[in-house]
Amino acid sequence: MNNAGVTAVQEAVVIGMDPHKRSVTIEVMSADENVLDKARFGTDPDGFAAMPTFVGRFTDRLWAIEGCAGIGRHVATRLIAEGEQVVDVPAKLSHRVRLLTSGNGRKTDDADAHSIALVGVRMSGLHPVVNAGQVELLRVLVDRRRMLGEEHTRKVSQLHRLLLELIPGGAKLYLSARQARKLLAPVRPRDAAGKARKQVALELVADLEKVYARSKAADKDLTAALKATGTSLTDLNGIGPSGAAMLLVEVGDITRFPDRNHFASWTGTAPIDASSGDVVRHRLSRRGNRQINRVLHIMATVQLRHPTEGRAYYDRKKATGKSSMEAMRCLKRRLSDLVFATMLEDLTRATGTGPGGHQGDDSYSSAAGSQPTTGSSDKPLPEPVTNQPRTPLPSAS
Repeated sequence: MNNAGVTAVQEAVVIGMDPHKRSVTIEVMSADENVLDKARFGTDPDGFAAMPTFVGRFTDRLWAIEGCAGIGRHVATRLIAEGEQVVDVPAKLSHRVRLLTSGNGRKTDDADAHSIALVGVRMSGLHPVVNAGQVELLRVLVDRRRMLGEEHTRKVSQLHRLLLELIPGGAKLYLSARQARKLLAPVRPRDAAGKARKQVALELVADLEKVYARSKAADKDLTAALKATGTSLTDLNGIGPSGAAMLLVEVGDITRFPDRNHFASWTGTAPIDASSGDVVRHRLSRRGNRQINRVLHIMATVQLRHPTEGRAYYDRKKATGKSSMEAMRCLKRRLSDLVFATMLEDLTRATGTGPGGHQGDDSYSSAAGSQPTTGSSDKPLPEPVTNQPRTPLPSAS
């Protein structure tokens, strides 16, 4: 892959990339943060073919790409297929580096590529991007199911607006296509606008019926793909196929979290310390992965609707004087611990390293049950990362 007539560079380099849909800007940086080269390429076949040739003289290279779960995924996937090593740089992290290095936060493609390369050089423990076939399949199916859900919500909202104009008082909140068709059957508008409203409403009902059929097929495909992974997340009370697939896709390697406290911080269920002076208090975190936080919120809501241990725990928190929101926050933290333990035990079982559990865990959460035990910690944000950045799996017994 070396350029003709160009001497190979033996030192390790990081190639920071600012990706876009039709172009990428890269900067090659050495370990001592010297900029060795930079360039801009298109993402068409010609541009992608020229990029490896351009960096071919750097034999020991690591690609640091911003947003590998989003706009950078199409480039990262192609590089991995070519045998390149790629790590994901979170956009927030590169933004902070850009502010600290430039002082003004001015955003250009060159400045972005430089800050991304700096992150790749300075930061250890960046999430490596791998070509995992099952995870990629789940990602496609999860996106498909999410888009169908968004389409359903949008069309139902449009239908409710029309029904309110056609029927006094409109329709109930949770409305199926079959119920809407039954409501529209006796409606006989006399004016042209009313007739047009009914026609559009019937078209929306027909669209909803198609969405229902597609959603059912999507759920079937998602369930089959989950079964192939061997995950036990769907055994937990309140987690369905979409939630389990979302967890597997977003989490990736569960051992990248040193412990359940770091995992709770990532899910946004660990409260933020807001103490001042002698006043010790915590507030709700708005940080973390909001998609996974929503999965845990749905899980908690489902458990509250039934006589589960989660509901009993919530009631005990309310009895101690906590508000409904505070008790819900505590429950979501417990469920975060349970999900962490379940995914770790799934990995342990899949790799054959021994029974469930992991080193350093000072609580017990049963992955066989569907609710957390009441002995798990309420610890807020985790301490700084230790010298052991990943959760070790237990050795085979």
